[in-house]
Amino acid sequence: MNGVMHKGSSEEASERPLAKIAFRDEEGDVETLWAFDLGNNHYALDNTSWFQYGVSYKDIVEALPQADGLPLFTRVVKKSGYRTLRVRHEERVPQQLLDRLVKLGCSYEGANPKFIAIDVPPEAVLSAIVNELVSSKAEWEHADPTYEQLHGNA
Repeated sequence: MNGVMHKGSSEEASERPLAKIAFRDEEGDVETLWAFDLGNNHYALDNTSWFQYGVSYKDIVEALPQADGLPLFTRVVKKSGYRTLRVRHEERVPQQLLDRLVKLGCSYEGANPKFIAIDVPPEAVLSAIVNELVSSKAEWEHADPTYEQLHGNA
């Protein structure tokens, strides 16, 4: 997968240990994300969720230790300003679309070539990115914030 890889952006963050954080959904399914351990059960997310809603790259989250040793997400402590979109495609998400999103300031991670999570940094213009996705005819969604959080339940 030709993706823009996420790395800790500051020397301080990159010197902190990485940990896996577990996120459990309503059905009991678990997704794990890499995060920098900030101490006191706080973690800075270092990758992007493909399934969870309400969390984005670089968010500070709280995760409490579990019996299996994997900290379990409990809440978002501080939003990073990043937003998350997800794109699906029957064949594979077109590289041209991903390249256009990168030019608009985004980065991305692929669960596989058919399913991509898009990181939208705070300074990026969300409407331009949404217009690009709509014109691509790809299947996509708002994951953080969700469509309902942006536009209500209309």
